[in-house]
Amino acid sequence: MGRDFCFVGSKYPVQVGKQDFEVDLVFFHRGLQCLVAFELKTEKFKPADLGQLSFYVEALDRDVRKPHERPSIGVLLCATKDDEVVEYALARTTSPTLVAEYQTFLPPKEVLRAKLHELYARLAPTDDAPMVPRGTRHR
Repeated sequence: MGRDFCFVGSKYPVQVGKQDFEVDLVFFHRGLQCLVAFELKTEKFKPADLGQLSFYVEALDRDVRKPHERPSIGVLLCATKDDEVVEYALARTTSPTLVAEYQTFLPPKEVLRAKLHELYARLAPTDDAPMVPRGTRHR
């Protein structure tokens, strides 16, 4: 995933109210200075998956994030996705979220490196732009 990703935990426990939940994977990104929650789905993307991920990101921000860290980011990895369904599902969300398909085979190292650099460039904050440009969250 890159040098700046630090593993925090798998099946990472969060408690909201009196209920216990588990985030599939949690990392900390040193460059972005934020937690990154990964939810892994073995089926096609469903809009409800996005609600679950947003809930986890909010729980991380309220109960886990340190005061000096930036707001958490959510990444939803699905077996398949319909880009139009993803676009509709993300249209009114304000939290930085990425929905992507995963592959059952490993692409060449150069492709992985290029994709990670592309993602980092899109998520890296700039002085005059928001943390995640609105039109790029669903790629």
